[in-house]
Amino acid sequence: MANEISGAQALVNALEDSGVDVMFGIPGGAILPAYDPIFDSKIRHILVRHEQGAGHAATGYAQVTGRVGVCIATSGPG
Repeated sequence: MANEISGAQALVNALEDSGVDVMFGIPGGAILPAYDPIFDSKIRHILVRHEQGAGHAATGYAQVTGRVGVCIATSGPG
């Protein structure tokens, strides 16, 4: 079982391979395992106070820079 990685690490690897260097998000239980590989990567995580804010920030980032805007958020009550 050589070279096995977690799904969270595979996610971060795919983002890095796609040239993502910034993501906007809010941590929570459903996506918490992804935060360790994010912390160890070159991707800069910008903490927001609301999931909608992360989506809007990622959209604005994409429009201004021409790069991919990434939003990461946990599951919600609705």
